[in-house]
This record gives sequence, C-alpha cells and structure tokens, in this order.
Amino acid sequence: MSESHSRSKRSKTGAKRHSKRDKIRAELGREGVPVTIGKMDRKPIRGRGGELKQSLRKANEINVMDPATKRVQKTEIVTVTENAANRHFVRRNIITMGAVVETKLGRVRVTSRPGQHGIIHGVLLK
Repeated sequence: MSESHSRSKRSKTGAKRHSKRDKIRAELGREGVPVTIGKMDRKPIRGRGGELKQSLRKANEINVMDPATKRVQKTEIVTVTENAANRHFVRRNIITMGAVVETKLGRVRVTSRPGQHGIIHGVLLK
C-alpha cells in the first residue's frame, strides 16, 4: 500500500472525515532506504517539479568537523555505535541523522540526512 502525505481520515477527536477526492500523486510518499556501510552507492530520485535528490544507499566515508578547530576532513567509517532512531539499527550498521559512528578520528555524530542529501556530514564528539 502506498504512503500518503494527505490529511488524516480521522479528526483530532477521532470522528471520521469523509473524503471528497482520492489520493493524488503529489501527496504520495516513499519508504526510506536504509543507508549502510559499504562502497559508495547513490541513486538519483526525481522529486516534484523535476528536482533530483541523491539518495545514498551505502557509504564508507564521512565529512567530520572538529568543533575545537572548526576544520573539516574526510575519514573512513568503521562501525555504528549508537542510533537513537532505532536500537536495532546499530547491529545492522544503518546510518541515520543523529547516529553515532566510530571513525578513525574518534566518535562522530551524524548531522546530515544521508537518505535525502546523498552525503554524510558529522561532528566530532569529545
């Protein structure tokens, strides 16, 4: 079944709303694709108005900013250590925004949305 971003069929109090029309293509969503550790793999996704998003499928590098020096450098991802989105994402090495990954520089919190932006940015933790 397709995911729709239209108004809910129920009101705030729980009463059923009667729809005046069917779902339209502009309201359709899509399921998220889990970003895992591996050789870089991106897939372009067409958005509304012809916009192209770069959906990341696999990645093995992250752009890390050190808050102390304000310098950014690229480093290799070793493993996922924490993920507040879902505790099962840790053992499956799924990277989402807010996940903490272990790199060669240390622990890094992901600040970008890998499935939407097509690249992984993060901030070095102390």
